[in-house]
Amino acid sequence: MQLANRMRDLLSLVYPPSCEQCGAGVEHPHYLCEKCAAGAERIEAPFCRVCSEPFWGAISSEFTCQNCANRRVHFECAVARYRSKGVVREFIHRFKYFSEYQLRHPLAQWAGEALEDDRIRGRRVDALVPVPLFPARFRNREFNQAEVIAQLAGSSAGIRVFDCLARVRNTSSQLTHDREGRMENLRNAFQMRHNKTVRGLDLVLVDDVLTTGSTLDECARTLLSAGAASVRAITVARG
Repeated sequence: MQLANRMRDLLSLVYPPSCEQCGAGVEHPHYLCEKCAAGAERIEAPFCRVCSEPFWGAISSEFTCQNCANRRVHFECAVARYRSKGVVREFIHRFKYFSEYQLRHPLAQWAGEALEDDRIRGRRVDALVPVPLFPARFRNREFNQAEVIAQLAGSSAGIRVFDCLARVRNTSSQLTHDREGRMENLRNAFQMRHNKTVRGLDLVLVDDVLTTGSTLDECARTLLSAGAASVRAITVARG
């Protein structure tokens, strides 16, 4: 797969770039034409300050949604600037499940926009921490989508990536569980990598999609238990 990805990147230098959605011509370094880019649904205020869930109503002040207000989460906030719909959802699926590696660039750009949110940029960020894959899943996919996105977004923002978490339990699909089931399914699924320390660090987790937040919550719990000063999170999209 890595050779195929390198060949595709080399070909992109020879042939004119085209929209990854419709095939129309685009200017480098864009991956979507203006029409298709407009199909990426942004999350605009008002939204929950903890999980970024949009609220469809007339609220002008900051608020916390009922789901976040009625449970304890270990991350301070999870920031996403796009909904997991349309072209955003399609790009995530094509990247993860069909190894269309060139899509790492628009996905990292969308994730990078979350770093500009005042919940993130208003405070120190010592490192980005990608949510890890279980080793068997990593071997099958040959890359961790969260790590690839974190590396590109971190490089653009001048923030280092700290791959300090390991997934030690191969959990069942989260899609088959309700909120409580997802939390139980992920309990103790992560641990710190050997000889990695996060004591006193302000960290930002990185993943592709936020749905219930259970995965980010368990990762944040692990990091805080290891001595991290704070944990926030960014994702490409909000489910």
